[in-house]
Amino acid sequence: MKKRDIASLTIDELTILMEEFNERSFRGSQIFQWIHQKNIESIDEMTNLSKALREKIKCNFELNKLKIEEKYISNIDKTTKYLFALKDNNIIESVLMHYSYGNTACISSQVGCRMGCAFCASTLEGLIRNLTAGEMLDQIYQIQKDTKEKVSNIVIMGSGEPLDNLDNILLFIELINHPKGQNIGQRHITLSTCGLVDKMYDLASKKLQITLAVSLHAPNDAIRRKMMPIAKKYAMDEVLKACHHYIEMTNRRITFEYALIDRVNDKKEHARELGEKLKGMLCHVNLIPMNPVKESIFKESTSNSVKDFLDILQSYGIQTTVRRKLGSDIDAACGQLRRRYLEKK
Repeated sequence: MKKRDIASLTIDELTILMEEFNERSFRGSQIFQWIHQKNIESIDEMTNLSKALREKIKCNFELNKLKIEEKYISNIDKTTKYLFALKDNNIIESVLMHYSYGNTACISSQVGCRMGCAFCASTLEGLIRNLTAGEMLDQIYQIQKDTKEKVSNIVIMGSGEPLDNLDNILLFIELINHPKGQNIGQRHITLSTCGLVDKMYDLASKKLQITLAVSLHAPNDAIRRKMMPIAKKYAMDEVLKACHHYIEMTNRRITFEYALIDRVNDKKEHARELGEKLKGMLCHVNLIPMNPVKESIFKESTSNSVKDFLDILQSYGIQTTVRRKLGSDIDAACGQLRRRYLEKK
């Protein structure tokens, strides 16, 4: 019988479990705090539980902890990239970024990805499997343990499409937000999607206070379909309609991610076309100077093109910023480091 990951249980589930074990119900809260607040490495560290109870837990559950396989620290900005080994020996990656407002962890939601975006290294090997909520949480726990620094913001923007793993994502948000755990507020969590419209409606119905970031990367369907296979299933008008619905349901501003690619989507007419589509919307556009991927034919936009694009969008009254490039000396873009590791192996 395959053991369940105890780190993926809610506090209510742990309380019920203790009652089934004929234990006092408050033991469930104690176990939750051991895992999510004290970040223990093994069930045996739960020293205020009897040895008999710990053995009973170990017979039915396991605590799946990640192992740091490799770590790289940028000499430019101290961005730290982690390669984590999972229990089944799959490899995922996470990034710790330092900002004036606190530390941000960028975590993965899947091993690999099946979305096939042409400019992203995460998808080159395809999707292997979803991560559990516990595996997503432990990326943050291991980063904090390694750096002895608190993570205050989370972006679910690493390898994988989060909405392709929605049930585990919702559980992750519930667990990381719990006051007896890390207590990271929903407004400090950003979830990125390439535009799975049906799942965007599902997420909107939850009325969470997280930030939804939508990878747009093009001003129209013709260009978007060349870069993002998902655009062949969902037209841009459908994606934007889902975004309007999300704003209406949550009263939260949408972020649009736009990777600027030389002579593909970065011309002035592209900026004007995008401005016409987004003007008046409760949104923010995050322009991303593309990190070059060895396997991709796409090239980074020039600084002049980035500035022109920024100026045009701002002329439409759209709040627009250019993402600061971090960790460029350590392959910090999604999927790059994992791919190099797999190639070496």
